Amino acid sequence: MTNLFTRIKNIVVADINEALDQKEKRNPISLLNQYLRQCEQETEKVQKLITRQYRLKEEFAREYGQAAELVDKRKYQADVAAKAGESELQQFAMQEAIYYEERAARLKQSLHEADKELQDLERKYEEMKHRLKDMQIRRMELMGRENVSRANHRINQVIDNDLYSEKSYSRFAEIESYLNRLENEVNSSYQRSTIDARITQLEKDMKKEEKLV
Repeated sequence: MTNLFTRIKNIVVADINEALDQKEKRNPISLLNQYLRQCEQETEKVQKLITRQYRLKEEFAREYGQAAELVDKRKYQADVAAKAGESELQQFAMQEAIYYEERAARLKQSLHEADKELQDLERKYEEMKHRLKDMQIRRMELMGRENVSRANHRINQVIDNDLYSEKSYSRFAEIESYLNRLENEVNSSYQRSTIDARITQLEKDMKKEEKLV
């Protein structure tokens, strides 16, 4: 896992054109996406391991609690047996208490180690998430520069390439001519409608004057 992160970091930080072979140079973003997917998968695996470690820690705590309770219980029973003069029962209860004390001590140590390991896993997991997010942001930055590079390349083709430029200029001229025709048609239609409206109004005014006369 550490080697994977180291490789990704080196690829992201280094100059891609020098770090990758010919195949990788043709599509560095695609390669980076592949590495990031692997990184995301490793992060998800660690998350599952942390969840299992939480359950393991809870199991140790539960077993430790039960063992500690049995220690107290057997000691109490041994005391009751001693007061009752049952030496054999007292001895058995004390042996049980010693056994549970050893178990409790072992479980307490295991619980301590599990908790320590869990904290270490959580710290590393948070570091992995931060590094993953940094690489995702780095990918966005690279994609942005790649987009700008492609756009500039297309623009330069339009401006610098004579054949492409003539074709593009012809297309631009065709669109411009269409827009001019469209504008003329709209203006002409507007003028016609305006003339019709004015004539109609004049006719109405003239009829009103005739009625008044």
